Parts: sequence; C-alpha cells; structure tokens
Amino acid sequence: MSDHFKKIGGFFSLELPKRTEYHSRALRLNSARYCLEYILRVRNYKKIYLPAYICDSVLQPVKRLNVNYHFYRIGEDFAPVLGREPEEDACFLYVNYFGLNGQNVRKICCTQKNVIIDNTQAFFDRPPAHIDTLYSPRKFFGVPDGGYLYTDAESRLNLKQDPSYYRFDALLKQIDLGTAAAAPLFKENEAYLDRCGMQAMSRLTQRLLMSIDYQQALTKRNENFRFLNGLLRPCNRLKAAFNDLDGPMCYPLLIERGEQLKEFLIERNIYVNDYWEEVMARVPTGSFEYRLARDLVPLPVDQHCNMANMHAIVEAVLDFLRFTRDI
Repeated sequence: MSDHFKKIGGFFSLELPKRTEYHSRALRLNSARYCLEYILRVRNYKKIYLPAYICDSVLQPVKRLNVNYHFYRIGEDFAPVLGREPEEDACFLYVNYFGLNGQNVRKICCTQKNVIIDNTQAFFDRPPAHIDTLYSPRKFFGVPDGGYLYTDAESRLNLKQDPSYYRFDALLKQIDLGTAAAAPLFKENEAYLDRCGMQAMSRLTQRLLMSIDYQQALTKRNENFRFLNGLLRPCNRLKAAFNDLDGPMCYPLLIERGEQLKEFLIERNIYVNDYWEEVMARVPTGSFEYRLARDLVPLPVDQHCNMANMHAIVEAVLDFLRFTRDI
C-alpha cells in the first residue's frame, strides 16, 4: 500500500497488525461478481456455461455484458454433468462448493478449456496455474467489499479505487449491538455492491486484509469442520467424502426438512444462510440441485466459533432430528 497519506503526528489511527495478504499477488477488485465481469471483458467471451446451482448475483455481469449463458447440471459428487462441448468463444465456470471440491477443480482444469474457477467459497485454496480464478474475502472475513482475481490475460483494465469508510456501519454496529441489529445495514451494503459497478478494492479493505492471522483462521475452520463431521456425518445425506479440507466456508449438512432445521437453528441464535432459493425455479423438482437449494443447511465453522459453539450446534441439530424422528 502507498504511503501517500502518511503523516507524522496528529490523531491516532486504528491499531491494526501488519501482516501479508493471503492473496497478495492477485488483482484487487470491489467484489467477486466484478472479478467475473473483468474476465468476461478482457477475454471477450461470447457465452458462459454456469452450474444451475449458483447464486443469481453471478448473472448480473453476464446480463450486463449481454453474454449468452447456459446452465449445466451437477451430480451428487458436485462434478459437472455436461450434455455438450463448450464452443470456442465460450468459457466454463465451476464453483468450488463450500471449499470442499478441490478434486473436481483439478479434474476440470485438465479436461475443459477456457475455465474460470469460482473460489468464492474456497478462500484458502490456491489458484490453479494459468486458470482465471476469483475469490470473495467477504464470505470469510469482516470487510465491507472486496474480490481477488488471478488471471494471466494480457489485457488490463484501469479501475477507479472505491473508498469504503462510509460503509463500515454494519460491521461497527454488529460489534456494538449484535448481528440482528446490524442485519439491515448488511443488506444495504449488499444492495450498494449490486449497483456500484466494477472498481478497485478500497484502501481500507486492503489494509484490513493485511491484518488477519490467516493460518489461525484456516486451522480453526478445519478443526470446527472435523468436529461437526465427526458427530453429524451419520445424519448427512451428502455423498461427498470431505477429504479436500483447507479452511472450508461451512459444514454442508443435507437432511430431510432442512428448511425447518434452518428456522429451528435461527430461533436458537444459530445463523445459517440459504444457498440458494432461486435455484429451485430453474431445475426439476426433486433434482439434486433442488434438494440442495431447499434442504442444505450450511453450518458455521468460521474462526470466530469456539468449541462451545460447536457443541451447541450439534446439540441443536440432534434435538431437531429427534423431534422430527429423522434418527
């Protein structure tokens, strides 16, 4: 970072440790969706193949650039099920789901052309060589914006740097008043990122990402994941082996009545996300992707969760399963 604004004396700044960014060699943008837009622009792709199980926000840059798109299906091992060979001017995007599909990533990079790896759920997975790869630090750390992009495309775009100091309200309010009180501000920030356009990562976000103990975060996520998997694996209907463990985003638990379990957990102050309700409108009812969108429960394993939190999650899940007679 530049010392352009550095002064001697005056009021004190935040006391942030100075470490190395985990993705210090990547291009820095304001969001992962704009990383995808960057690639579509510099590569000049005319069509993109996307998994049907994906967030609608990915479609924003695709539609904005009038790029044709085609949804492909995934099997229960999360590997692509392809009915056609992509065209020469098309690209193929694969999501490293939950940060647990490194084996699929490696295979796809060897068998497909014009690959884009979406590592937004796999912050700690290193990018494959010579493969366009994008990341979302916001899914792993408390920052208001940010996306990382690895590409060897020769063309480069000149981007304006987006300041983010005025969008820290949600993160600050969360500390003062809790997650529930700050939730509306988080939604406002998401809406801003939808409309702000492609820009460079803010100076403040980059500085925060230089202050994180990444090894501690990675280790804690692995420990929490292994604990949940050790106790909940018999209940989990996912067939994935969960061998590729490298700081996963969450513990993906697929059960019957997963929709109800999410509500049950939220009532007990265990917050879980939806991935992704909109998928149900574009896949057949009862398909693997439909079941994921409806019943997959992404249990938190992040670095802020201690072992008491993990015990509370397991106890709540097992209570729900006993109540619904699923075990």
